Amino acid sequence: MAYNEKLAERIREKLSTLSNVTEKEMMGGLTFMYNGKMCVGIIKDELMCRIDPANTEDALERNGCRLMDFTGRPMKGYIMIEEAGMKANKDFDYWINLALDFNHKAKSSKKKNK
Repeated sequence: MAYNEKLAERIREKLSTLSNVTEKEMMGGLTFMYNGKMCVGIIKDELMCRIDPANTEDALERNGCRLMDFTGRPMKGYIMIEEAGMKANKDFDYWINLALDFNHKAKSSKKKNK
Protein backbone atom coordinates (compact mmCIF):
# COMPACT_ATOMS: atom_id res chain seq x y z
CA MET A 1 0.00 0.00 0.00
CA ALA A 2 1.34 3.39 -0.94
CA TYR A 3 1.16 5.95 1.84
CA ASN A 4 3.54 8.51 3.28
CA GLU A 5 5.80 6.67 5.75
CA LYS A 6 7.16 9.93 7.20
CA LEU A 7 3.62 11.02 8.01
CA ALA A 8 2.95 7.61 9.56
CA GLU A 9 5.97 8.07 11.85
CA ARG A 10 4.82 11.54 12.77
CA ILE A 11 1.40 10.18 13.78
CA ARG A 12 2.94 7.25 15.69
CA GLU A 13 5.07 9.70 17.66
CA LYS A 14 2.08 11.88 18.51
CA LEU A 15 -0.02 8.90 19.61
CA SER A 16 2.82 7.11 21.44
CA THR A 17 1.66 8.17 24.91
CA LEU A 18 -1.80 6.65 24.41
CA SER A 19 -2.76 3.08 25.06
CA ASN A 20 -5.29 1.19 22.98
CA VAL A 21 -3.99 2.46 19.60
CA THR A 22 -3.82 0.01 16.71
CA GLU A 23 -2.90 0.38 13.06
CA LYS A 24 -4.89 -1.09 10.20
CA GLU A 25 -4.23 -0.99 6.49
CA MET A 26 -7.44 0.04 4.77
CA MET A 27 -8.80 2.36 2.09
CA GLY A 28 -5.49 2.12 0.23
CA GLY A 29 -3.66 3.64 3.16
CA LEU A 30 -3.06 3.31 6.88
CA THR A 31 -5.62 3.95 9.60
CA PHE A 32 -4.96 4.51 13.28
CA MET A 33 -7.70 3.15 15.51
CA TYR A 34 -8.07 4.52 19.03
CA ASN A 35 -10.33 2.74 21.51
CA GLY A 36 -11.44 0.49 18.65
CA LYS A 37 -12.66 3.45 16.57
CA MET A 38 -11.20 5.05 13.46
CA CYS A 39 -9.42 8.23 14.51
CA VAL A 40 -6.81 9.36 11.96
CA GLY A 41 -5.21 7.89 8.88
CA ILE A 42 -3.14 8.41 5.80
CA ILE A 43 -4.24 8.16 2.20
CA LYS A 44 -1.26 8.72 -0.11
CA ASP A 45 0.29 11.94 1.28
CA GLU A 46 -2.77 13.32 3.04
CA LEU A 47 -3.88 13.11 6.64
CA MET A 48 -7.42 11.87 7.19
CA CYS A 49 -9.14 12.91 10.42
CA ARG A 50 -12.44 11.81 11.88
CA ILE A 51 -13.86 14.89 13.57
CA ASP A 52 -17.12 16.01 15.09
CA PRO A 53 -19.40 16.83 12.13
CA ALA A 54 -20.39 20.01 13.99
CA ASN A 55 -16.78 21.26 13.54
CA THR A 56 -16.64 20.64 9.80
CA GLU A 57 -17.34 24.19 8.62
CA ASP A 58 -14.65 25.66 10.90
CA ALA A 59 -12.17 22.98 9.85
CA LEU A 60 -12.75 23.64 6.16
CA GLU A 61 -11.71 27.27 6.63
CA ARG A 62 -8.19 26.16 7.58
CA ASN A 63 -5.41 25.91 5.03
CA GLY A 64 -5.17 22.63 3.12
CA CYS A 65 -8.38 21.07 4.42
CA ARG A 66 -11.17 19.51 2.35
CA LEU A 67 -14.02 17.08 2.84
CA MET A 68 -13.21 13.44 2.36
CA ASP A 69 -15.02 12.20 -0.73
CA PHE A 70 -13.47 8.77 -1.06
CA THR A 71 -16.58 7.29 -2.66
CA GLY A 72 -17.46 10.35 -4.75
CA ARG A 73 -19.78 11.62 -2.01
CA PRO A 74 -18.57 13.74 0.91
CA MET A 75 -18.41 11.73 4.13
CA LYS A 76 -19.79 13.44 7.24
CA GLY A 77 -17.19 13.97 9.91
CA TYR A 78 -14.21 12.96 7.76
CA ILE A 79 -11.75 15.49 6.40
CA MET A 80 -8.50 15.37 4.46
CA ILE A 81 -5.54 17.64 5.10
CA GLU A 82 -2.82 18.13 2.51
CA GLU A 83 0.81 18.77 3.46
CA ALA A 84 0.47 22.56 3.44
CA GLY A 85 -2.20 22.33 6.14
CA MET A 86 -0.13 20.22 8.54
CA LYS A 87 3.48 21.13 7.80
CA ALA A 88 3.89 23.21 10.96
CA ASN A 89 3.84 21.18 14.18
CA LYS A 90 1.14 23.41 15.68
CA ASP A 91 -1.15 22.71 12.70
CA PHE A 92 -0.40 18.97 12.79
CA ASP A 93 -1.13 18.90 16.53
CA TYR A 94 -4.39 20.80 15.96
CA TRP A 95 -5.69 18.12 13.56
CA ILE A 96 -4.62 15.15 15.68
CA ASN A 97 -6.10 16.71 18.82
CA LEU A 98 -9.35 17.52 17.02
CA ALA A 99 -9.68 13.86 16.02
CA LEU A 100 -8.76 12.62 19.51
CA ASP A 101 -11.29 14.99 21.11
CA PHE A 102 -14.06 13.53 18.97
CA ASN A 103 -13.00 9.92 19.48
CA HIS A 104 -14.66 9.54 22.89
CA LYS A 105 -18.01 10.67 21.37
CA ALA A 106 -17.67 8.73 18.11
CA LYS A 107 -19.61 5.53 17.63
CA SER A 108 -17.81 2.32 16.81
CA SER A 109 -18.58 0.87 13.44
CA LYS A 110 -20.69 -2.26 13.47
CA LYS A 111 -18.73 -5.48 13.19
CA LYS A 112 -19.61 -7.54 10.13
CA ASN A 113 -20.58 -11.14 10.68
CA LYS A 114 -18.42 -13.59 8.79
